[in-house]
Amino acid sequence: MKNFKMLVNANDKTGHINREIYGHFSEHLGRCIYGGIYVGEDSSIPNIHGIRKDVIEAFKQIKMPVLRWPGGCFADEYHWKDGIGDKSTRKKMVNTNWGGVVEDNSFGTHEFMELCELVGCEPYIAGNVGSGTVQEMAEWIEYMTFDGISPMSELRKKNGREKPWKLKYFGIGNENWGCGGNMRPEYYLDQYRQYQSYCKNYSGNELFKVACGPGGGGEDWYNWTQVLMKNLNPDQAKGISFHAYNVPDWIDKGSSTEFDSNDYYTILNLANYVDVMLTRHTEIMNRYDPDNKIGLIMDEWGNWFNVEPGTNPGFLYQQNTMRDAIVAAMQLNIFNRHCKRVIMANIAQVVNVLQAIILTEGEKLVKTPTYHVFDMFKAHQDAECVYCHTDNENCCGGKSVPMISSSASVKDGVMTITLANCSIDDDAELSCDICNFDAKEVKAHILTEDVHACNTFEDPEKVAIKPHDVKLENSKLTVKLPACSVVEITLN
Repeated sequence: MKNFKMLVNANDKTGHINREIYGHFSEHLGRCIYGGIYVGEDSSIPNIHGIRKDVIEAFKQIKMPVLRWPGGCFADEYHWKDGIGDKSTRKKMVNTNWGGVVEDNSFGTHEFMELCELVGCEPYIAGNVGSGTVQEMAEWIEYMTFDGISPMSELRKKNGREKPWKLKYFGIGNENWGCGGNMRPEYYLDQYRQYQSYCKNYSGNELFKVACGPGGGGEDWYNWTQVLMKNLNPDQAKGISFHAYNVPDWIDKGSSTEFDSNDYYTILNLANYVDVMLTRHTEIMNRYDPDNKIGLIMDEWGNWFNVEPGTNPGFLYQQNTMRDAIVAAMQLNIFNRHCKRVIMANIAQVVNVLQAIILTEGEKLVKTPTYHVFDMFKAHQDAECVYCHTDNENCCGGKSVPMISSSASVKDGVMTITLANCSIDDDAELSCDICNFDAKEVKAHILTEDVHACNTFEDPEKVAIKPHDVKLENSKLTVKLPACSVVEITLN
């Protein structure tokens, strides 16, 4: 048992935690959309206009704030008019990025916007810069948001939607340094400036335009951020994106379920390095935007392992263990602490792909350990982040993996503290001084199991949230953190 001291000061507010930091990402990739979210109206699986009811309820449980679609790499080969109108006449295409399968476009703009309405989340749409046109993007926005007489609004009405939707978040391109066109930052900047000029605000709808930002750390990526920030103003872009996956080796990414302690700490080291990358990119943004008018949006993040044996390599289907839960807790705590600049984050991906929160197989649905972390952390949404410091130590020699990950926030007279013991060997006891917060009661919940434990279709409750013991005396909090555990503490 290792002992740690911690301090939380409710009067020292460090930023506002936008609810969108707890966002998600869905792409036409593998079984994320088809079979995962959408099964069609004729399916025996309970659905609303083809959208799975159990998925809707699972999304609502964690108060999903925002969902990004249609990609990813798919976005820059997606032509939105192929996905509207009668499903029997919609164009079919080959998904060249993900498995070479046929995309029948039965899930398109209307289906996605209905999904967001059913869940109660903001839609975040990625527009096609790589293979699309300015006119195509401009007409999509008009189709979705214009409440007047025009060719696009009339087409929307013809397709069954009388009133326009509200659309806040719109990304202009995706990974345009890679699958979205292999562009240099200067070239993308010129493309962005042109495209965004034609992304109009219609009928009281105001777009939050997002530029394609960097894809990691390193001088080339920091230069990408600098080129954008030096040449864009808040009227042109309200956010820039940032992508960073935890991948030990792009050739052999390792198994999602079979790994040793070195593999475990290697992934945690990569997850923790996100803190360094966010700090560096924030420093560049602060130089050109000291008033924080342009936000940083980490709209793709998470663990990326080899696919499960016997599955399509292009479908990126992987299991989800307690290792993934620890990474999710670490990175969400990091995003909370960077909330002054980080205004949204979207884990990749929401169902059946990469670090998914949900796995489906036919009518069966499993909530992964990562799902439970989002459930435990949801009280941070729209709260004020407050000072939270732990006298910490690394839990693995040679790697930068703090043993205790933490963040704290206050909202409506309630303090939420989220913790993770990242060690798989040592239990911890935490003694925390709570300053400037008069708590009358405290409760806690825990997610813990063997690091390899996962929820399967045969045993869907193997890893589950349970009540946990915590003590509060004279503004001092005491809690035990077993090895490989995530804990949520609520003080009223």
